[in-house]
Amino acid sequence: MSNAVKTEMGLEDILKRCQDAIEGTAPQEVQRWKEKTGGKAVGYFPVYSPMELIYANGILPVGILGGGTNLDIERADAYFGSFVCSIVKTTTEMGLRGDMKYLDGMIFHSICDAARNLGSVYKGNFSSQFVVDYIHYPQNPSSPAAVDYLVGELNRIQKSLEKINGKPLKEDSLRQSFRAYNENRRLIRNLYRIKKETPHLLSIAEAYQLVRAGYYLPPEEHSEMLRIALEEIPQRKRKERDTVRVVLEGSFCEQPPVDFLKILDESGCAVVDDDLLIGRRYYEEDIPLDGDPIRALADSYLNRSSYTSVTHDWRKPRSERLIERVRNSGATAVVFGIAKFCEPALLDYPVFKRALEQAGIPHIVLEFEEKMWTFESLKNDLATFVESILFD
Repeated sequence: MSNAVKTEMGLEDILKRCQDAIEGTAPQEVQRWKEKTGGKAVGYFPVYSPMELIYANGILPVGILGGGTNLDIERADAYFGSFVCSIVKTTTEMGLRGDMKYLDGMIFHSICDAARNLGSVYKGNFSSQFVVDYIHYPQNPSSPAAVDYLVGELNRIQKSLEKINGKPLKEDSLRQSFRAYNENRRLIRNLYRIKKETPHLLSIAEAYQLVRAGYYLPPEEHSEMLRIALEEIPQRKRKERDTVRVVLEGSFCEQPPVDFLKILDESGCAVVDDDLLIGRRYYEEDIPLDGDPIRALADSYLNRSSYTSVTHDWRKPRSERLIERVRNSGATAVVFGIAKFCEPALLDYPVFKRALEQAGIPHIVLEFEEKMWTFESLKNDLATFVESILFD
């Protein structure tokens, strides 16, 4: 982003641009970048894909988060059973409608059975339109062979990226990409620090929109937007009100509608931490710049990463990490926002529930799907939950 653009854009301008992208302008943003740079673009499915490796090849990584509230399912139901989450169906629908033609490739990975099937659907139906590949992440991260295995997978993906871009990867380009994403994650961590320390200055919906912009922008441009936001948010004149500090858990893949997030704010929930868009801040530490960069990337995935319901790492039990997240954020309760038919989140819930009850932390479970229009029942449930804590 140029200095001229920087001085012209303020926080509200940035939030408006982010909102427009969520509502449908993201493909145009990507197309503008391609026309400006002559580069390629590769889509990646949640939760985490190696954005650093994609960008190092001169390719723009584009996060694919389904079709949102404006897409009707007309053909995708023929490819999946009834009990499948919305994001899988809307991503398929976008492919069938030709809405993904602005991409030059797609990367999927092993997060659940539905995502695995989605990768196969894309490979079988759209491989003539763009390159489709699939990352098999280690299923036993504690194994001594896990890093070596993932290095092999990343090298294989690298060959697919070179096929898309038509150029070999330069080792220094990978380190430059690491620097850009390390800085981007540091800025996102600062955004979350503000959300934790002064939640009345930054709503969960606004924080979500600011982070989601990184799914369709190069990291340098997204980082510039975040810098402007971080400068202006502390200057806001907003009054504090009685709220319950909560952690939002369970929205690691399919994302809730923005109106769902706004209801949390309106109902008196100050969301001080969450697992929304966790792939954008999956690494809790910087990726090292020394040594073999591919190995550093593989080692970071296994040893410097957050927890989610789709990574099974026995070294860091997810229930313990959730309790830790609650304690570190100063939250008093947990709101589970779980996508309808999301098996990983639903299977984890009984384990989380037991841990929270043992720790004396109240919680509530809310279910959502992409195309969700009515929130009255959700409002009532949240109001009752908040009042039960505030007036206990």
